[in-house]
Order: sequence, then C-alpha cells, then structure tokens
Amino acid sequence: MKARRREGEKARRWGAAALTAMCALSLLYSVSPSLLAAQQPDLEQSRKRLDDIKRERQQLERQQLQLQNQVSDASATLRNLERQRDATNRLVNEIEHQMSGLSSELDRSSAELALAQDNLAARKAILQKRLDQIYRRGPLYTFQVLLTAESFGDLLTRYKYLYLESRQDRALVDDVTRLTESVRQQRDQILGVRTQLDERRTEHEAEVKHFDQLAADRQTELNQLQRNSQQTHQKLTAIEKDEATVTDLLASLEKAARNAAASRAARPETVNAPTPGSLSTADIGRLDWPVDGNIVINFGPDTLKDGGVVRWTGIGIAAPLGTPVRAVAAGKVMRVQRLSTYGLGVVLQHGNGYYSLYWQLQSALVKEGQEVARGAVLGTVGGQNSALGQPHLYFEIRGENQIALDPIAWLKSRK
Repeated sequence: MKARRREGEKARRWGAAALTAMCALSLLYSVSPSLLAAQQPDLEQSRKRLDDIKRERQQLERQQLQLQNQVSDASATLRNLERQRDATNRLVNEIEHQMSGLSSELDRSSAELALAQDNLAARKAILQKRLDQIYRRGPLYTFQVLLTAESFGDLLTRYKYLYLESRQDRALVDDVTRLTESVRQQRDQILGVRTQLDERRTEHEAEVKHFDQLAADRQTELNQLQRNSQQTHQKLTAIEKDEATVTDLLASLEKAARNAAASRAARPETVNAPTPGSLSTADIGRLDWPVDGNIVINFGPDTLKDGGVVRWTGIGIAAPLGTPVRAVAAGKVMRVQRLSTYGLGVVLQHGNGYYSLYWQLQSALVKEGQEVARGAVLGTVGGQNSALGQPHLYFEIRGENQIALDPIAWLKSRK
C-alpha cells in the first residue's frame, strides 16, 4: 500500500512538472508571434515604396518612348535618363532595405524553428516515456487502481488522480500535435522568406545592371549632345557665312544695277524705258510656284533636330529628285553659284530691287547674263545630300536692301 502511495505521489509530481512545462511553452509561443508581427509593418511599407518607385520608373520609360517617337530632343532625353537613373538608384536602395529585413526575418524564423524543434523533441520524448509507462502497466491498470482503494475517500482520490493524469496525457498529445504543426508552418515561412530573398537578390542584380546601363546611356547621350552642339555650332556658322555671302552678293548686284540705271538716266532716249520683267508689290499672291510640293522648311526661325535655332530666309519645297525648277517671274540670271550649305543655286534679278533665289539644285540649265521668261526652266531639284536629307528646293525672294521676304505671301494660294 505504501508503495502505491509513493507511486501516486510521484505521478502527481510528474503531472505538475508537465503542466509547468506546458505553461512555459505556451508563454513562449504567445511572445514569438508578437515579435514577428512587430517587424511586418516596416517590411510592408518597404514593399509599398518599392511598388511606387517601379510605377514611377515605368512612367518615365513611357515618357522616353514618347520622346523618341517625337522630334529628337537631346536635353529632354538626358533629363529623362537622369530621372530614370535616380529612380533606379532609389529602387536598388529599397531592395537592399528589403533584403536586410528579409535576412533578419529569416534569422529570426530559423531561431524560432530551432526552438520549436527542440521543444517538439522534448515533448515527444515525454510522450514516448508516457506511452512506455502505459504499455508496461497494461490495459487493466485503471481498474486495478480503482479496485484496490481502501475507502471511498481513497477511491475519489485515485479517480481524481487518474482523471488528472488522463488530462495531462491529452494535453501532452495536443502539445505534440500543435508543435508539429507549428514546426511545419515555420518551415513553410522560412521557405517563403528564402524564396522572397532569392527573388530580391535576382531583382537587385538586374537593377544594378539596369543602373549601369542607364549610366552608360547617360554618358552616350552626353557625348551625343556635345557632338550635336558642336555640329549645330558649325552648321549655324556655315549658314550664317553663306547668308552673309548671299547678302553681299545681292548688295553688289544691286549697286551695279543702280549704277547702270544712273548711266541710262544720263541718256534722254532711255529715261522712260521700262524695266523688263520687274516685280512689284502688285505681284504679291500672284506668282507661280517654282515647283509643286509640300513645305518642309518654313520661313523664319526654326528649331533644328539637334536643338539649334536657325532663321530661314526662304522656304523649302519638297519635290522628287530631278524635278524641273521654273522661274516665278521674268528676269536676268545674275549668278549660277554653289555655296556650302545652300548647294548649287541660281540668282535671278527682277528689277526694282527684287531678286528670286533657287538653291539646292541638282543641276543648273541657265548661264549668267541670260534673260529668262516667266516659267522658264532654271534647273532641276536636288538637295538629297543636304542637312534636310531629302530632295527639295530652297526658294527665296529678296526685296530692297536685300531684305528677305516670305515667299508664301508672294506665291499663289494653294487650295
């Protein structure tokens, strides 16, 4: 009887110890999720910032495509590349921040998994020991304990002991089941974190390469911008030089015309002689077009593709290569000359200080000093090797003091 009492006391102490272990384990699992939850908001905010930066960069990439589809604007493209580079830089920093957070989460989850596995192993060992004890006692142990009670009070005590022992066994089984599920969830979570971390590392590597490419594109764009600036400066300088040459040429021709007029005025028989083929303001809007075609260069200031600004003193009329170019009015061929940016040209003098100029010719079919009638063929359209890059006629009308006049106002209106 004393032996059974000692065994009952030992079982009660074992049950109390098991209950204490379960409480400690429950406390542990009530704290760990709170620690994990405390880290989640920062990681979610980082993911949101990452998505915002990605959307910003996608918008910039769409803007770049729009810029490329429009007239080339090197400075706008450069600014766009700078903004893309800045967005990519922030994207890389945000990814690194997420990688740091995921690494910390991975370490924490790994530590929690190790602790859960240790607790599970301990609980399994206890459960195995209990199963061994139950097996050794046999299936009739409960009835033996109850039937050997010496009194009703002893029976109640033994029943209470068996009841508590069964509850502890059930709690032990529940703990093992719960710990097993917890270990599984921890493993799944670690696998998910590792997958995210691998994705972020891959994304980080791709973004670093993208950043390097943007840096290379930026440098290329800077070099191209510098080359364009130099080319534009050279082009504008050449245009200005040719413009000055044309102005000086017309000034000398007009001076010679005035001297000739003064010489004729000295002879009474020529005072009232009309000037053949002369132009006047009465011809505004009545002149035939030198060629038929669309306007590709407008009179006045214009922005070139490379960003330079030039003031055109005439208009460019697109026409097929070799199209005949006709005189808009009768006049005298004063020059058949080639200039660097204007190409081959014919200058007609119409009297009263008016001149018409036909540039970017493929060939000239008249000679200096030749009198031509209205509509006479002066040459053929060229211009395919000009800065415009397509066949066209560059046509000018100059008035008194070599002032450039808008040819559109002088030519017949096209309906």
